[in-house]
Amino acid sequence: MSDQSPGPPGQPPLAIAGQQVAVNICYEDVFGEEIIRALPRATMLLNITNTAWFGRSLAQPQHLQMSQMRALETGRPMLRATNTGTTAVISPQGIVTARAPDFETAALAATVQGYTGLTPYSRIGNWGPIGLAVLLLLICLARNRRSA
Repeated sequence: MSDQSPGPPGQPPLAIAGQQVAVNICYEDVFGEEIIRALPRATMLLNITNTAWFGRSLAQPQHLQMSQMRALETGRPMLRATNTGTTAVISPQGIVTARAPDFETAALAATVQGYTGLTPYSRIGNWGPIGLAVLLLLICLARNRRSA
């Protein structure tokens, strides 16, 4: 049905205006493990998305929250460009610092600084939460055996 094929895995960030920009499309920013592949080289993140099919549902603000989490996890600013929903600039602390009106044609201008370095999540990915969950499970099992 299509003559398109995926590029090689591990695509490098785009060099734009002296920054290394890791681009993700649509809902790719839902997956933290996908986003950290561009680190430590990427200095900022860019999400380009078509969220029109969600309409005015809760999916629009939820997708913004997911982008905020990716910015916080990576310690990188996230720039979001949407055709509907929320076009915004998110700081490395996960705070929306600039935002265009939802569902309106607009241009958003903001000054953004790229960041380097690695956060704990950028270093270990999902293995940290998984390891913690396994540890808590083992503690619960051990306590259960003692009380039996």
